[in-house]
Amino acid sequence: MTKAQPPRDFRHIDTWVFDLDNTLYPADCDLFSQIDKRMGAFIADAFDLSLDEAHALRQRYYAEHGTTLAGLVRLHGVSPHAFLDYVHDIDLAVVAPAPELGAAIDALPGRKFVFTNGSRGHAEAVAGKLGVLDRFEDIFDIHALEYINPKPAREAFDRFIAAHGIAAAQAAMFDDLPHNLETAHAVGMTTVWIDCRATGARST
Repeated sequence: MTKAQPPRDFRHIDTWVFDLDNTLYPADCDLFSQIDKRMGAFIADAFDLSLDEAHALRQRYYAEHGTTLAGLVRLHGVSPHAFLDYVHDIDLAVVAPAPELGAAIDALPGRKFVFTNGSRGHAEAVAGKLGVLDRFEDIFDIHALEYINPKPAREAFDRFIAAHGIAAAQAAMFDDLPHNLETAHAVGMTTVWIDCRATGARST
C-alpha cells in the first residue's frame, strides 16, 4: 500500500502568484464560454469565415501558439488591443464577491501577483468583482508579454520574474492549466494546481 504524500511545506514562500481565469474565480462561473464565443465572432468577421471555421482556427492557434491572440498577431498582424477589447467585453454578473478568498489571500505572507494571459483590464474587472483587486502588487498581463510570449512559454516566466525581481525558488504559482505549471516548476517555483474538476488544489 502506497503511503500518502505529506503536504508540501510553504514556509519558504515569500511570493504568491495567481493565474486569473478559473483560478481566482470558480470555473462554474463559465466566463470562458462567453470569451470563446466572442473570439469566434471576432475571427469570423475579420477573415470572412463561418463560425465553425473561425472556432477551428481559434483552437489551432491556441494549440500552436499558446494563445489564439499570439497566432493572430504573429501570422496576420491583428491589432491586439482591438481583439482584447472585443473578447473581454463580457457579462461579469456571474462573478460574486468572495470575502473568504480575500481573507485567504490576506493570510499569505509576502508579495502577491496576478500573472495572466488575459488583459489587465479584464483582470482588474474580475478581481474588482471578487473584491480582491487591492490585494495584489501588480497584474502581469498579455500586454507585458508583448502578445506573442504567453504562458506556458519559458520567456513569459522569465519576463515576469525579471520585471518584479522575484526569486523563483521562493515563489508559488497557482494555475488551473497543468502545462503552465510545468514551466513554472521548470523555473524553480512551487506549483499549485487548481483542479477545476474537483474541490481543492494539488501542490508539486
